[in-house]
Amino acid sequence: YRSKETKRETRLMSMLQFVSSSVWKSLFGKAADSLERSIDHADEFMIVDYEPITSTFVSVPQDLGQLSADAYVSGIIAGVLDGAGFSARVTAHSVELEDGEYSKQNSTGMPPRKDKAVFLVKFSPEVLSRDAALER
Repeated sequence: YRSKETKRETRLMSMLQFVSSSVWKSLFGKAADSLERSIDHADEFMIVDYEPITSTFVSVPQDLGQLSADAYVSGIIAGVLDGAGFSARVTAHSVELEDGEYSKQNSTGMPPRKDKAVFLVKFSPEVLSRDAALER
């Protein structure tokens, strides 16, 4: 017996929406705050989380300056995408919040964050060409 309640995602945007909503809810108890397409590069998308639980309670020592506590989440995202046939390179970045960008009181009771986690998803050319062929 096999349940047909879920379908296999074959389109790029549908898969990214699945990751930023369903997968995110399963991992962190909430959907990602936004999913954005890069203006400069058609093969790049960004998943944004204003309150990343992975780096909320982690302090990075000064001598390890560029270390991102959110890096392993990018590995999870890459694994989900690769398992679904959407090979991509995923990197985690900590980006400073602009004035007035996010003013919601965080749910952890901690002082407001000064940065957000941005997961940059760069798809391989094969994935983009397959998605373009499906569009026709």
